Amino acid sequence: MANFNDYPRHSLEKALRIPKGIMEQNAGKFCTDKEAATYSGVKYNRGPIATEISSAIKYGLLSRPTKGNVELTEVAKKIIKPHTETDHKDGLQKAFLNSPGFSDVYSHYRGENIPDMQYFDNALTSKFDLKSDKLDEFKNILFDNLLFCGLLVESDGKKRILNITEYNEEQQEIVEKNIKKLEKEAKIAKSDSCFVMMPFSAPHGTYYEKIYKPAVEKAGLQAIKADDEIFGTGKIIEQIWQGINLSKVLIAELTTKNANVFYELGIAHTLKKPVVLVSSNEHDVPFDLQHIRVIYYDVTDPFWGQKLIDKIAENILNAIKNPSETIVF
Repeated sequence: MANFNDYPRHSLEKALRIPKGIMEQNAGKFCTDKEAATYSGVKYNRGPIATEISSAIKYGLLSRPTKGNVELTEVAKKIIKPHTETDHKDGLQKAFLNSPGFSDVYSHYRGENIPDMQYFDNALTSKFDLKSDKLDEFKNILFDNLLFCGLLVESDGKKRILNITEYNEEQQEIVEKNIKKLEKEAKIAKSDSCFVMMPFSAPHGTYYEKIYKPAVEKAGLQAIKADDEIFGTGKIIEQIWQGINLSKVLIAELTTKNANVFYELGIAHTLKKPVVLVSSNEHDVPFDLQHIRVIYYDVTDPFWGQKLIDKIAENILNAIKNPSETIVF
């Protein structure tokens, strides 16, 4: 992770001013910083203009072929002079994901609601080491960027960051490296287990083999769940208790508001176990759990299964590292 406090000091929309000037007045060609300012219709100075150019570089809109000179990148050209219907939006999202700080928040919260501001502020300062005097500036630019790039949706007063992860070879390599790094930081042992709380009936009952077990194993833990064949007998209560009590972390599939899942979740919270919450919709998440991190998935997304596996694996390891993000009390 790059220096989190080295984030661009301008929103992406504002950082496009100089690249647009270079494109419109100089056909996007190599130029000096002073010429770049002139093309953009602003007076050259070493303070504000230097910071604005720095922001454009951090978004990957400009590059520095030599000292004191800049030129447009392919990302900037894609945004300013798109050749296809998707070029503009794809370019904006690529530029956002280039930026230090903002890309780290996206990676952490993709597919989730932004927490209530108190919890979000705590995460920014404690997990990401953002300086407290930069909180307001960082959040203002972050939300401007998310809206500008079409990465933020609002529902029932909650802001959710969309998961636009592309599953090409390069992206998968990034995901795998991040999971390996988190596994090392979380200090996972071979005997560590993750108890999966989920409905038995289809289609969600089939997700154990397709989604949850692969995700748990990807995080380096052993996956276990209650045996549906003996559910309803006296043995199941003992099995659930042991499974929850001995687990390092747990997963709860909240979709359909299954009573058995909520029962098991109550035990887990009583034991103050870290739990990764998952749901396909917000309405199945109880009100008193909505301030905790919840992974939301969309089965109409052709890559939903792989996205969910990777996100659950990351959140399992983050929950072990930072249990306060997932524990109710």
